[in-house]
Amino acid sequence: MKLPEKTNRYCKHCKKQTAQTVAVAKQKSRSSAHPLSRGSTTRVRMRGLNRGFGSNGRYSKPAIKSWKRKTKQTKRLTIMYTCTTCKKSKGISKARRVSKIQIGEKISK
Repeated sequence: MKLPEKTNRYCKHCKKQTAQTVAVAKQKSRSSAHPLSRGSTTRVRMRGLNRGFGSNGRYSKPAIKSWKRKTKQTKRLTIMYTCTTCKKSKGISKARRVSKIQIGEKISK
């Protein structure tokens, strides 16, 4: 998917059409985005479930990241628009599912 480096869009803070730069939001890891999600290793350690004798069941196995298998062909990439006058950013409401986005000459996968 190809996008220009700058576009003219409506800025709700300036309340007028302004030139806005286009960028792709940085991907956060699952652990940093939801550190205390149900069943996460951090939450399990806090509750004291990953202890005792035996193999500890599913907590003895390595994380899914270590599996050498790609699950999806594409990622959801969020496009961020930054106003050049007030420097405020706005992301699109639905992230695009694409393999790569080319903004000007820069390619993000």
